[in-house]
Parts: sequence; C-alpha cells; structure tokens
Amino acid sequence: MRHFLVILLCIYVTDAYFIHIDANEQLCFFERVTSGTKMGLMFEVAEGGFLDIDVKITGPDNKEIYKGERESSGKYNFAAHMDGQYTFCFGNQMSTMTPKAVMFSIEVTEPHAQAPGAAANADAAENQKLEEMVQQLSSALTSVKHEQEYMEVRERVHRNINESTNSRVVYWAVFEAFVLVSMTLGQVWYLKRFFEVRTLV
Repeated sequence: MRHFLVILLCIYVTDAYFIHIDANEQLCFFERVTSGTKMGLMFEVAEGGFLDIDVKITGPDNKEIYKGERESSGKYNFAAHMDGQYTFCFGNQMSTMTPKAVMFSIEVTEPHAQAPGAAANADAAENQKLEEMVQQLSSALTSVKHEQEYMEVRERVHRNINESTNSRVVYWAVFEAFVLVSMTLGQVWYLKRFFEVRTLV
C-alpha cells in the first residue's frame, strides 16, 4: 500500500487563451507560483498587420526575464527564481491602426512532493523512476496538444493569405482584360475614322 503514498505526480496547469489586442494597447496576464516552479509560454500571432507582437515576462521583483520585439511566434521556458506573481505581457504599441489576434498558453509545472519516509522505502528508487516517466509522458502529450493548436492557427493564417492573394490576382486579371478591350475598341474606332472618306458638300 505504500506504493500509492510514494507516487505523487507533478501537477500541470495549462491556461490557453485567444485574445485581441488593439492598436497602442498592452495586455498582461499574471501567474502566482512558488520558487522552483517550471513555467512555459507559447504564443502565435493569428491575425493583424505583419503578424508581429512585443512579448515581455517579468518576475515578482520586476526583473525582466524575457523580452521579444515584433515576434510572430515563440516558445520560452524558465524556472521561477522566487515566490510571487509573474507577469506575461503582449504589447501592440508599435501599431497605430491595426489590432492583433494572439493565441497563447501558459504551462505551469508545480514542484512535486514525496511522502514522508519515502527515502527509507526500498521501492523509492523504482517509484521515482516511474514518476519521472509519467511526468515526461504528460509533458510530451501537453506539447503535442499545443503544437496541434498552433498548427491549426498557422493553417488558418496561411489560408487567409492565399485567399487574399488569389482575390488580388483575379481583380488584376479583370482589370487587365478591361484595359485590353478598351484599347482594342479605341484602336478600331480610330482606324475607322482615319480611313473614313469624307464628302465635300
């Protein structure tokens, strides 16, 4: 029965968001954790302008942990260096008119604890190995899920770009056809008038 007391798995908390950030705006999200907690940020700009955004992560002591400017997507992992509230900010200050749509997720891996007396247990090493394997499997599944979500966003962005390009090509082809027909009719009219015989009264 001690096996069930020894195996205390790591706790994974994943928050996924899809937000809209107006021009000259900055949105921040907060996560309160303890020292040693592992955190990860994944993001993808889905719509707006050149698909870029400013990203900044700061700690409870206002120390800048990560800063990126005009990034389209990214992934950053770090361990909390102290207890407190960590801030994740997305800024669109560089844009004067265009809002942006951003999909992102924050993954928090709480430090795991072991039951009292686990070190003295003969099965402690085996249980710890099993715990690590389950932890790796859980982390891998979470990463696959996030990658699928971001691939879906990328596919939608590329589809929108392709549809926009196709529309422009069609409009340009119609315009060229209109200009060609107009020039042809104009030349026919001009040649007809040039060779027209005028009678003097």
